[in-house]
Amino acid sequence: MDILLEILKLLIPSGAVFAATYFIIKKFSDSEQKRRDYELRKAMLSMTTPIRLQAYERIIIFLERIEPTTLVLRTNKAGMNAPMLYTELIKAVKTEYEHNISQQIYVSANAWHLVKTAKEETLKLINISISKVPDNAKAQDLAQIILQIASGVEKTPTQISIDFLKKEVAQHF
Repeated sequence: MDILLEILKLLIPSGAVFAATYFIIKKFSDSEQKRRDYELRKAMLSMTTPIRLQAYERIIIFLERIEPTTLVLRTNKAGMNAPMLYTELIKAVKTEYEHNISQQIYVSANAWHLVKTAKEETLKLINISISKVPDNAKAQDLAQIILQIASGVEKTPTQISIDFLKKEVAQHF
């Protein structure tokens, strides 16, 4: 019995020291891991923040470029007829979209959905407008109809998208 008591006298304090050491080392290790994770996230944010801001800028430029009034003024050239202007307008919207499609990974799903909707609505506006002019119409006739339709709405889909993107940027940055 004395031997058992002597063994317990040795095991209990050493077990307590071992348990205390284990928990202290574990707590230190966990806090060190959290610190490393925080530093890594901080470094990643410092690298991705400028890229994300640039993506928002590029998307807003895209939306401004496909705004119907801007698009018509930029695309309409002297000597064009309505079908030629129509083709150039559709081509310009699709090219701009394809050029900026990779930016979707840097914005929210809602923001990108609005961007796609703005593109589709702009294409729809162009398609509706071409159906309202005769085949032999001048480019100015098509341009006038596009501008009339665009001015008839309070906010174009592109402007709604731009407003949403601005709010999203303000929330995140």
